[in-house]
Amino acid sequence: MNVLGIDVSPVLLTKWVDWLAPDVQPFFVTAEQAQNWNLPTDEREPTAEQRDTYRTYGVDRMATRVSWLDESTYSNLPKATRAALVRAQVNHNRGAVPTVRRWQALLGPEIRRQADGHRFVWWKSLLRDSAEVVLPRIVSEDLHSSRHTEVTTWPSTLPRARELAGTFPAGSGPNCFGTVMAAAGVEGAADVWMQREPFDTWLADHTTPGGRDDVPGTVFVWRDTAGAVQHAAITIGDNWMLHKPSQSWMTPRKIRTVADVRRSTRTSGWHLRRHRLR
Repeated sequence: MNVLGIDVSPVLLTKWVDWLAPDVQPFFVTAEQAQNWNLPTDEREPTAEQRDTYRTYGVDRMATRVSWLDESTYSNLPKATRAALVRAQVNHNRGAVPTVRRWQALLGPEIRRQADGHRFVWWKSLLRDSAEVVLPRIVSEDLHSSRHTEVTTWPSTLPRARELAGTFPAGSGPNCFGTVMAAAGVEGAADVWMQREPFDTWLADHTTPGGRDDVPGTVFVWRDTAGAVQHAAITIGDNWMLHKPSQSWMTPRKIRTVADVRRSTRTSGWHLRRHRLR
């Protein structure tokens, strides 16, 4: 299977199914909703993949309770409760609550009966015969393909750029900062959720201000108005650039043109600075 111009193995596809539709998933509710709907809640922490699937970092702060439900428990709730619960997830800004309209042609009319008729949640039963169609659509949403196969010359000064380009991570965590550092040869950086502080330290120790877009080793760094680094990417020459759009399991390490990356990263309040590897 090929997604965004990148080969995806059956093993990785199986992991994607688990990350999109875990056996037990979180439903965010207020204390009043939990009581009214007789929902059990607990304090367990989501995995890194669940954090990104459900965008837990963006959930409404009023939803202070989490009900962890498996498909059987969810399906056995009264229909009115399921409908209200799913609507609440939309209102609380939880991720992975797709519209029936978008998916009914593929998944069939039964998804309309799952909750309120307008929205539903993913379970493995929905993906049993459709994972190879559903997952590529979800992963490809709002992203452009990697163009790594078009690169003709890979710079020796970036020893891991070719290896990283056109790959999906083994899970959530690996991000733009680690991708840049790994391309430059930092051992282990590709596989961790690299934080701002170690990235800034590496930047100060291994780069100098400036750099050209058409040569390898120019690190692009976007900072917000407070000076905090928000995104990074690195040129590999011939106006190509390696970057990873986010720390999510859904985003690959990909090659795009410098112009493409600049366009896709344009965000109000962010300012771009260039640094060149020493």
